[in-house]
Amino acid sequence: MEKRRRRYALPAQSKMRLLRYKLQLILAAMSLHAIPWPHAPMHRLGWAGTYFVTASTLRQTHHFRGKERLAVLHRGVLQVTAKFGWRLEAWAVFSNHYHFVAQSPELEEDATSLRRMLGLLHEQTAKWVNRLDRVPRRHVWFNFRETMLTYEGSYLARLNYTHQNAVKHRLVPVANQYPWCSARWFERTARPAQIDTIYRLRVDRLSVPDNLEVSPDW
Repeated sequence: MEKRRRRYALPAQSKMRLLRYKLQLILAAMSLHAIPWPHAPMHRLGWAGTYFVTASTLRQTHHFRGKERLAVLHRGVLQVTAKFGWRLEAWAVFSNHYHFVAQSPELEEDATSLRRMLGLLHEQTAKWVNRLDRVPRRHVWFNFRETMLTYEGSYLARLNYTHQNAVKHRLVPVANQYPWCSARWFERTARPAQIDTIYRLRVDRLSVPDNLEVSPDW
């Protein structure tokens, strides 16, 4: 006859210590996943929708200073978003960073293509500017941040923020005078009521990490 295995009951204090230890392990694991590493934002792209995106160069270096370089980066943003099926609604391109508001592709269930899209944009523009400067394999781009816009007020305010970004950086007194942004296109294609509504929205309370100093050479 098989002998029954004896079960030893842990004392109450030992049980409490074990429970506290397990809880500490769970909390530690949760904190590792919840807290992003410095300068490496977590990209939550599991849902389709409209996103506000910002990308900057490494150490905020002005790799795209001047008309020729800005034109290449500007054209790259427009072309790569079209290629991946992202619908641009506002954009602004500068010597060391850019912003845009865009809708993810209609036929895709999530926004994971954003990472591939920006990877291609950054790879191609980095190779081009490095050939121009004769500095092969130089690290040009840093990272990007994205915010999914789920509230109408936040969405419209970021449209205005992006259209008016050249004014914020004191490059022009009126947004449509800056050729490397969407303001001129927006004023030409939108209805007067839409323009008036969006341009009236306040943007000074938006939480946007945009303290970058841009080059005045454009």
